[in-house]
Amino acid sequence: MRKIIIFLSLLLLVIFSSAFSEDKSNSNTTTGFTKVISSVPTKEESDLLNCNIPFIGNSYNGFREAVAFKESQGRYYIVNTLGYLGKYQFGKSTLNRLKIYNTQLFLNSPELQEDAFLALCSLNKWILRKDIKRSVGRRINGVKITESGILAAAHLAGAGNVKKYLRSYGKNTFKDAYGSSLQHYIKTFSGYDTSFVEANKKPEV
Repeated sequence: MRKIIIFLSLLLLVIFSSAFSEDKSNSNTTTGFTKVISSVPTKEESDLLNCNIPFIGNSYNGFREAVAFKESQGRYYIVNTLGYLGKYQFGKSTLNRLKIYNTQLFLNSPELQEDAFLALCSLNKWILRKDIKRSVGRRINGVKITESGILAAAHLAGAGNVKKYLRSYGKNTFKDAYGSSLQHYIKTFSGYDTSFVEANKKPEV
């Protein structure tokens, strides 16, 4: 009886080890917390980027979570092979501008990511303050311009590209590596109340 128990224990150990090795070899993780997305979007990733965004209200929190869902499905610990990090998919140069230099600390801190998103919105609102005043309420290429749409587009493409788009009345546009366009962001994230975000030239994180 003892021999049978030992044999079964060894058999289970072999099966478990085999399954663990297979799972590890098929894993897309580079660390315990970080999932890497291919730089060339798969069908699954493209579907994710184009999926319907849940609506949880038109407040700043609703705006923030809608952008996060579009960027990463709201996952804090994700990074893609283009180097974009976290729930809101920050680039390293943007983080440096906010004086965040430790990317691993950033990935492991949901609070820091939320603070960084608000700080970037504040900075973009300051950079685009004149364009917001001039453009909100107008229609460009059939899309109504709102402050929240402008801030979301600035998160995607940078404030400079949003300026070019607005000042050229939609002639100068932008698409990221996954095909998401600046105009699509302006349309998708329109109508949120972003008055909570204060324009700030030097926001602190």
